[in-house]
Amino acid sequence: MLRVAVLVVSSKIVSGVEPDKGRQAVEQMVGELPGTLVTSEAVPDDRKAIRERLIALCEEHAPDVILTMGGTGVRPADWTPEATRDVIEKEIPGIGEAMRQESLKKVRTAMLSRGTAGTRGKTLIVNLPGSPKGARENLAVLTAILEHTVEKIKKRDA
Repeated sequence: MLRVAVLVVSSKIVSGVEPDKGRQAVEQMVGELPGTLVTSEAVPDDRKAIRERLIALCEEHAPDVILTMGGTGVRPADWTPEATRDVIEKEIPGIGEAMRQESLKKVRTAMLSRGTAGTRGKTLIVNLPGSPKGARENLAVLTAILEHTVEKIKKRDA
């Protein structure tokens, strides 16, 4: 069973201006992986805050996977991919490419998503879109490879 942390990136959610609509959908999908949720948190749209929280999640909870939600677009406040690249040791660009490719079949604006993925220590970090529908659809693209990827990261034979 995968140990998963969810990090929602949204200043509006952190400040209470908007409700967190997407987290529940992703948490439900985590249970279907099969996975267990070790923590679910929110952080503002700030590169430094995202970076610091990703590092802390890896150190405090040692999850197999961290799923970020939000901050992957082209708005001036969207810094999640950059913050992720700041903390990962190895980027896995194929994950972002696969999510965009599948999303493009449904919505043309998917090409604006800049989400990526990579490893920090023995944790896989994946950027998902902030919309509940986009997050669910992108996570569905990854379900077939998550356990295999985690096994490789942890140096177990798959």
